[in-house]
Amino acid sequence: MTKKKIAIIIAIAAIVIYAGYSYLSPVSDGNIYLTSKVVKGNFRSEVVTSGEAQSTSLKKITGPENLRKFRLREIKIQDLVPEGTVVKKGDYVGKLDPSGVNELILDARLNLEAEESKYTQQQLDTTLSLKQERNSLKDLRFNMEETKIELKQSIYEPPATIKKLENQLEKLNRDFREKKENYKIKKRQANAKMIIVGTRVSKIKKELGNLLDLLNSFTIYSSGNGMITYEREWNGTKKKVGSSISPWQTSIATLPDLTKMESKTYANEVDIRKIKKGLSVKIGFDAFPDLELDGIVTDVANVGENKRGSDIKVFQVLIQLKEYNNSVRPGMTTSNRILTFEKKGVLSVPLEAIFTQDSITYVYKKNGFSIDKKEVKLGDTNNDAVIIEKGLIEADEIYLNKPDGLEKAKISTLN
Repeated sequence: MTKKKIAIIIAIAAIVIYAGYSYLSPVSDGNIYLTSKVVKGNFRSEVVTSGEAQSTSLKKITGPENLRKFRLREIKIQDLVPEGTVVKKGDYVGKLDPSGVNELILDARLNLEAEESKYTQQQLDTTLSLKQERNSLKDLRFNMEETKIELKQSIYEPPATIKKLENQLEKLNRDFREKKENYKIKKRQANAKMIIVGTRVSKIKKELGNLLDLLNSFTIYSSGNGMITYEREWNGTKKKVGSSISPWQTSIATLPDLTKMESKTYANEVDIRKIKKGLSVKIGFDAFPDLELDGIVTDVANVGENKRGSDIKVFQVLIQLKEYNNSVRPGMTTSNRILTFEKKGVLSVPLEAIFTQDSITYVYKKNGFSIDKKEVKLGDTNNDAVIIEKGLIEADEIYLNKPDGLEKAKISTLN
């Protein structure tokens, strides 16, 4: 047989085989079917969340702590250095709106002037009143001296005249003693009134001094070295120029310790069951796509909270960075890959390859030119794949979508 005839026979046989396969194969209808092989190796399950970098150690920069004492409720932030500014202890940070304090200072000064005027008036009244009392005592003492002289000179006068002078002298002595006692009482009364008025003056002076100190404290300075990070409001927005502080929440900014950073993230109700303290985490940063740091879960919330804008419950998870990188800043968006478990040397297939019928899980396995519906026993899953505990071997080829015409085919069950 010539080489030419052999070649023709081989070509004809190939055409027949291809035609037969095309006819018998379920993909002959023109549909495209995707397949995958059973792989053996390390199987990892990860929960991926997004979060925000923050410091675990920080100093707070606050406004005045005694606003409630002066009945000041909402104080607006008038000026604030840009967030991210690196400052040293004592550096200027910002300023609060002083208009409310200035009004109190003006009222205090007016009150002080009024009370000082009352003090001066009371002082003059007291001086004049006591002077009059002292003059009255002097007049009585003078009258007593004159009466004594007359009495000495009346030894030759009739007894009635002498008795009259003696009675007059006794009356003057009695009046002098009473006047002297009254003077002491009036002096104590005057002193008491001066103390009352003087106390009011001192009180207003002290209040004015406290208000001036409060005004000085409206200029905010850094309490330490670090990078300025704005404090957040109750609704999650950051404070800025125009925001307010209250007597119950005086924080304006923080100084985070950049060597002690963590990622604060939230997991949904399904994923939170897989997360626990001590799990390893790979942390990425949107700002630096090439940067990835190791982390560890340090806290998992037991109580969920509503996600803003929806009814979905989420649970807070804190992840500590095990490495320091000077590029990481508070407020950066993080991508957290939490390793919930890892198994080595196991078989796995994509989740798309698993189908269910009457509580039986199975796959479509390629078997030469035909396809078998093969029952499988599944193990743990992750977001992409599932462990095959029984039913397949390494390198088996399976379909990722249902081949047509095999819906009623019998499933080959496990022994």
